Amino acid sequence: MNQKRFFIIGISLIAIVTLYFVIQGKLDYAILAMMALFTMTNASRAKSFKEQGYEKESKWMRYLSILFAIAFVVVFILIVF
Repeated sequence: MNQKRFFIIGISLIAIVTLYFVIQGKLDYAILAMMALFTMTNASRAKSFKEQGYEKESKWMRYLSILFAIAFVVVFILIVF
């Protein structure tokens, strides 16, 4: 399976999980899922920008993806502990 298809399936699943948690009223888990969603979408954009030749924008999206990944870990730790 190619990487683009993996990103599309992953983003779709995380969006459904986020919506589920919002409907259930578990907003802390919804925020955690949104952080994962933002990480995946920004990583996908970074790859897309790099393929199109936009190196500067690709670097910006990659760093933004890393920021959301760090935020995901922080929120996960806050929820678990």
